[in-house]
Amino acid sequence: MRFTLTLLLALLALPLAAQSYYPPRGNWAAEQPQALGVNAAKLATAVDYAIASENPAAKDQAIVQATTFGAREPYDQIIGPMGVRAAANGLIVYKGKVIARWGEVDSVDMTHSIAKSFLTTVTGLAWQQGLIRDLNDKVGPYMPHGTALYEGKHNNQIRWDHLLRQTSDWQGTLWGKPDWADRPESKTPADWPNRPLRTPGSHYKYNDVRINLLALSTLYVWRKPLPEVLNEQIMQPIGASSTWRWYGYDNSWIELDGQKVQSVSGGGHWGGGIFINAWDLARFGYLFLRDGQWQDQQLISKDWIAMARTGGSANAEYGFANWFLNPGRKALPNAPETAVTFQGAGRNVIYIDKQNDLLIVTRWIGNGDELNQLVGKVLAALPD
Repeated sequence: MRFTLTLLLALLALPLAAQSYYPPRGNWAAEQPQALGVNAAKLATAVDYAIASENPAAKDQAIVQATTFGAREPYDQIIGPMGVRAAANGLIVYKGKVIARWGEVDSVDMTHSIAKSFLTTVTGLAWQQGLIRDLNDKVGPYMPHGTALYEGKHNNQIRWDHLLRQTSDWQGTLWGKPDWADRPESKTPADWPNRPLRTPGSHYKYNDVRINLLALSTLYVWRKPLPEVLNEQIMQPIGASSTWRWYGYDNSWIELDGQKVQSVSGGGHWGGGIFINAWDLARFGYLFLRDGQWQDQQLISKDWIAMARTGGSANAEYGFANWFLNPGRKALPNAPETAVTFQGAGRNVIYIDKQNDLLIVTRWIGNGDELNQLVGKVLAALPD
């Protein structure tokens, strides 16, 4: 009896990571909702809602590009791979176990701007390992000799933190796309190229040209392909499948140390980005739900995660790209303030809720209030 009590007390004293379940490669344990105190009927209602709330846009992502960004922007030519998506699909993980799934969760689809969350993670690994000394360092001195990316009075001010928070206001053209052509400002097309310049760090602007600049800059720091870094240091340790891919553009190849290397994109705005299934998205999200730890390895620094989930001075609802925050519960009224989402067009979402030990991957849900409603329905099914 004394031994049993001693063992129980020792287990209770273990840190969360030591007690947590981590799915082995190729398998994720499922649990009946009732076994975890979850209301099965309410959970089924939430899943039915996710299926019924599928984004009505075309499944062919090239058509979506042509009718959204392509209809509003110059330089809209697709220069990277596109795909035809599956129907709505997703997973719900509670206390580490899969309690619900729907649709073709094995389908490898574009994930659009969730690629930014993978990109900032790879940049974080560079910081973690000392390749980037300080996020307040200017980026220019890290670039190889002869690289003009950060030349000039304006671009010379840009620091790593600015790139990570989408506040760099970098001015220039990358892979044939001018910075001003992404979500152009000003009233008339003639005014678009003459956009106002803001001091780097002072103004938030969601901009894929500048995210692709972060990808290229991080590539120069690592001196090897970013998909290779991601695979070796994140995806393999967390047991991801071999089916995901991270693409750049037809024209985003550079010569790096005598080898031809593709600089990847941070989204699918003009094609490319990360193509991945729901299971692998769940593993990636689960890594952050567990504070960057997987089994006995601290893959991602807790300090990095703390910075990533802290809003910037220019946008309190946005941490590092693509960390969407919920201060004041404005973005997701049904979720706790501490909830974080990684989001991409279409709509692809990883919902990370440490307060409730909950992870939701929902793919191709509607662009309106559907995500907030889904979260509310799932939370209503959980035990009090």
